[in-house]
Amino acid sequence: METLGVVREDSVVTVTINQPKKKNAIDRSMWDGLTEIFREIAGNSADRVVVITGAGGDFCSGADLSGRGNSASQEQVHQLAAMRRVNEACTALHKLPQPTIAKVRGVAVGAGCNLAVGCDVVVAADNSRFSEIFVRRGLSLDFGGSWVLPRRVGLHRAKELAFFGEIIGARDAYERGLVNRVLPDGEIDQFVDEWARKLAAGPPIALAQTKQLLNNSLNLTLEQALDDEAAAQTINFSTSDTAEAMRAFTEKRDPKFTGR
Repeated sequence: METLGVVREDSVVTVTINQPKKKNAIDRSMWDGLTEIFREIAGNSADRVVVITGAGGDFCSGADLSGRGNSASQEQVHQLAAMRRVNEACTALHKLPQPTIAKVRGVAVGAGCNLAVGCDVVVAADNSRFSEIFVRRGLSLDFGGSWVLPRRVGLHRAKELAFFGEIIGARDAYERGLVNRVLPDGEIDQFVDEWARKLAAGPPIALAQTKQLLNNSLNLTLEQALDDEAAAQTINFSTSDTAEAMRAFTEKRDPKFTGR
């Protein structure tokens, strides 16, 4: 799709939302496109890390709400179908086994904000702005915001962001726990490239299991988490990557992981 770009380089796949005239608002066909892209990446062992970003100086202004109908009955039926498409894209993002990095410039609002904070780590330029703007449009949270926000910032701060829909700057977003790093605009590309290369050089199986363990942790007791950790380590010790890591440690060199 012209509005969604996918570039692969050295096991790093970069997904770019490319509708800059609309600040990268996502229309109905693009939700389907994102679902397809994320599912394809999930099954591609050559893809070891995913970077999500926007073209033209903005990350994403959320769903493209232009052209909405006025008929209440038609809108209800249509909106339910539309939200299923949004939900499928969100689920596909969160099911990615690979580590995901959101590289944010400009606006990340509404579903665009939740697309960013739904990634495993968020790197923001100092000119970026975030908002759970739904309430200003007479809407409630979507694209997983009700699930991911309390996990990132805590319940009460999540309610503040959702109830007031304020636009906050990058430093404020960092202080609230929405983003991991804030950098000058001119430094963000190099920083994300370095993080992506480090993750791409890491052990894919162990990283995927670590991601799943952390994502599941809030739903488990300590005993259940320990059982899951034991199962994951058992899998790791059966891989050639763990054997390679042990050899590299003994030989005092960097390991070369193959994902096997």
